[in-house]
Formats: sequence, structure tokens, C-alpha cells
Amino acid sequence: MSNDNHDDSLGLHPETLAIRAGRETSQYGEHSQGLFLTSSFTYPSAEEAAALFLGQQEGYTYSRFTNPTVNAFQQRLAALEGGERCIATASGMAAIQATMLTLLKAGDHIVASQSLFGSTISLFNTILAKFGVETTYVAPSDLDAWRAAIRPETRLLFLETPSNPLTELADIAALAELAHAHGALLVVDNCFCSPALQQPLKLGADLVVHSATKSLDGHGRVLGGAVVGSNELVEQVYLHVRTAGPTLSAFNAWVLLSGLETLFIRMEKQCQNAQKLAEWLEKHPKIERVYFPGLASHPQYELASRQQKAGGAVLSFVVKGGREAAWKVVDGVQIISKTANLGDVKSTITHPASTTHARVTAEARERAGIVEGLLRVSVGLEHVDDLIRDLENGLSY
Repeated sequence: MSNDNHDDSLGLHPETLAIRAGRETSQYGEHSQGLFLTSSFTYPSAEEAAALFLGQQEGYTYSRFTNPTVNAFQQRLAALEGGERCIATASGMAAIQATMLTLLKAGDHIVASQSLFGSTISLFNTILAKFGVETTYVAPSDLDAWRAAIRPETRLLFLETPSNPLTELADIAALAELAHAHGALLVVDNCFCSPALQQPLKLGADLVVHSATKSLDGHGRVLGGAVVGSNELVEQVYLHVRTAGPTLSAFNAWVLLSGLETLFIRMEKQCQNAQKLAEWLEKHPKIERVYFPGLASHPQYELASRQQKAGGAVLSFVVKGGREAAWKVVDGVQIISKTANLGDVKSTITHPASTTHARVTAEARERAGIVEGLLRVSVGLEHVDDLIRDLENGLSY
């Protein structure tokens, strides 16, 4: 078996790396990435088995922590993010959990954006809190608030940028400098942008986490997660995944590899569609406000222009009339899928206050700006005129 990995040393563009990086081939020389559906691997001898299990020899032993298909996905995503190494997990939340349980201990402190995915907040407030890790939440764009929240026991800063669902941006480079000045790490959830639009590691972040379920797959097919960063940090997360077992399956890795091959072309078109849709919504009489980094009205428009290659494929907007009106819009669309997933080639719509953030307290939702009239749309690859017509029908209540 050979490892046909490609890296930045060859001077390849990201679009090429998305297709060519991280390929594991067998003696049959298959052109497509092989799918290795096996729980374990055999060894030529007892001596080589011992060397493999001790890490003295490269190879595969057990698919909980070593599998050629998963390894190919890890190598490819690491190349796209500009990281030295990647460890894949069963889901995005598994990636965040593995990172936190690896890097933190009882008595440690996190400073986190208050605009996080609801399940991430639940993880921090319940599971991590139970083990003695405390979290302070701050506005993602308020650098002074981040600075003021840091304590001697702060070990980690965590954020999503853009945030879910209000697309708030945080200055990754500035937060990396702040974290490192206090001996802390910066971990960035890059789910909304993907490496097609943003590379946090190159801006100073220490680790990037992904829900590969979203844009990396791009077709709503499988679950997956990943942690990308330096060899030193990812090795620590790998040891946790190896022991605890929140492992990405070989089949899901195989599907995700095909998703990466079309990531750049998909994101380019989806961003174009989202830009046109956001501009249309901003002029609609039943819309109070549109949240999209590609609009000049966005509070961090200038930062988005520097930090991202485009505005993204996700936007949110507030409908006049609160929850009742918002639900009418959701019920009124016929093309856009009514689901909370995002990053799909099929456009989706959801009401965050009653879905993705339903388990977050009303007070926390209010602080994060998750009002009852807010809707989030993940823009897909349909013709944008059809999406506009569909939302117009939904707004005709």
C-alpha cells in the first residue's frame, strides 16, 4: 500500500489539493480512493505486530484509530487547512469534545464566544462543568471583553467565526495574539467557512475543528468531524480518540473525501447565490434585518473582506412579527428544505430559537441575539431566482 500524499511544498493550489492530497492506494492501483471496510488488519509476523502496536513502524492495526481511508481524509483536510496533522472523529461535536477533554482538566477556564452552536454551549455548561471546567462567554467581536475575561487559569479561547446563526465575526489574528500572550490556546470552529474561504491556522489559531457533516461533505449524506493543527497538539487529541473511540468510520471518510473534491467549486457558487439572496432580502418590506458578512451593512464587513474569501453560504434574517411570522415563512416555502442542517447543495431553512438553540436558556438566546423572528438559510446550488421566488411565497402570509 502506498501513500500518495501531496503537500504545500509542491506548490499546489488548494483546489488541486482538495482532489489530489491524501490518497492511500493498494497494490491494485485504483484511481479512486479505496474504501477499506475492515475492523482490523493482519501482520506478517509477531515481531512486526509488536512494532506496529508500539508505534515503531508505520502501518494499520485496528480501525478505531488506524484505517487507510480515514487516513486519506485526514491528510487531505490537513493540507487544505494548512495544518501539519488532522484527526477525524465521528461528528463535529465529537471533535470539540475530544479537543476539550484532551487539553483541559479540573480547575481550568475557557473563554468562549457567546454566539456558539447550541450543542457546543450545552457541552461546555453540562459535561465540562461537571468535571470542573468553567466557561465565560463574551461577544465574539468585542476584543476588550475577551481580554477582560481571561484569568490566570484560562487555558483556551474558543469561537466560531462566522457565528451560528447571526454570522458575527471575530478577528482570528487578534484573538490568537491575545491567547498566546496569556499562555492560552485559540481553537476555531471553521464549519461555516470551510478551508475554501478561511484558514484560521494561517491567522494564528492553534487548532481548527470541523463538523465535516456540513460543507466538507456538502450533500447531507454522512456525519463526521475533525481536528486540525500542529503535530504536537493533534497527537494529544489522537491519543484521546484512540482510547475513547469517537472514531470516524471508513465509509463516512470515503464519502467525505468525494465531498472535498468539489468543495471549492460548490462554495464559490453557493457564496454567489447567498450574496444575491441577501441583497434581495435586505430590500424586502417584511424583513427587519439581514445578517450576512458579504453585505456592506454587516458590522464586520471590513473584517470579513480581509479574513474570508467571500461572504459565505449561510445567512440569517429577522422577519417582522416574531415567531408566528417566522413559522409561516418556514411553512410557506416549497423548494427550500425545512431542516437544521447546513452546508448542503440543497438550500435549507430553520428557526433557530425552536431548533438549533431550543435547549439554550431564553436568557442566553437573548444575549446571543437569537430572537423569535430570526430565520437561518443555508444557501445551496439551486438557481437563485427559484430560491427568491420560494422565499417570496413564504413571506406572502
